This record gives sequence, structure tokens and C-alpha cells, in this order.
Amino acid sequence: MEKREKRFDLILLSIFCFFLMWSLLQILAPLALPGGSVTDLSGMSGILDNAEALQDMPFPWNAVYTIGDRMCHQKPERSLFLNGNQMPFCSRCTAIWIGLALGTAIMIPYRLTLDYKFFFLILVGLLPLGIDGVGQLVGIWESTHVSRIATGVLAGVVCGITIGCIVDETRELKKDTNRT
Repeated sequence: MEKREKRFDLILLSIFCFFLMWSLLQILAPLALPGGSVTDLSGMSGILDNAEALQDMPFPWNAVYTIGDRMCHQKPERSLFLNGNQMPFCSRCTAIWIGLALGTAIMIPYRLTLDYKFFFLILVGLLPLGIDGVGQLVGIWESTHVSRIATGVLAGVVCGITIGCIVDETRELKKDTNRT
């Protein structure tokens, strides 16, 4: 990992701000709603299961919960509760979003070279999530909030760093193309 020539990268700063704001909205949503008003959002990923329950929420909380409804199973036993309200995403998904913000924050002042160490980092960062998720899926164990948050943050950080590398590599490819 090497320091950037400039103090920070504007594109990566923008991506970081997006992930940070999105993470904050997820945390603020259950706090902004009346206590105990969002208690069971169980459903399936990729489907809008709770449209009726979410339509009466004020903006932007309805948007945050609707996106969570589409992207996450939102099982209450796998979700954290704030203010007596279920969060818009399960604990693992919430942790992934927070990890994405942390990973892109790491890449703002630093550059990472794509080599075998980088690919090892990706493997080490994603493997625990895969093991925990598959172990739970096939019924070997039931994940705890601690394991879901730990594997989610780790995977999110690795993905955030990977996004930073993609931005850097795209920029380098563009420079090389302009030189020829």
C-alpha cells in the first residue's frame, strides 16, 4: 500500500460519502420512526414483500426500508432493533454497507497494487462470510449477530478496497489510452 500523490481522490471521496450517508440513513431510519412501529419485515430478497407496511412511512425512511425490502430478507431474528424498530437490513447486510464505507475510506489516501497479495486479501476477506453463510444455509449452525456483523464488515471492507482499486485501475487505463 502506498500513499497517493494527491492528498485525496475526489472520486473515491464521493463513493465513500455515498456509502457513509447510506449507512447513516439505515441507522437513523428506525430511530426516526415511532418506537415499536416496525417489528417484522420478514420476506425474501429481490421481492417487495412489505409495500403496504412501508407506504405510510415518511420520506426518506420509506425509501430506505423499501430498498432494504428489495435487497434483504429482513428476518427479525437476524436483524438488529433500534428504538424498538427493526432495521431496514439484517445485521450482516448493514455491516456490509458500513464495511464498504470503511474500505473506500482506506483507499482515499492510499493506493493498492493489484498483485497476488491483493487477491489473497480478497479471499481472506470474503471466505469467512462464505463459510458462515453456507454453514447457516445447510443447517450446520445458526449465525449470531456477532458473527454476521464481523463477517459482513470484513467483506464490506474488502469490497470497498476493491472498488478503490477498480477506480485507480480505470484511471490508469484511461491515461494509457490517452498517451497512445
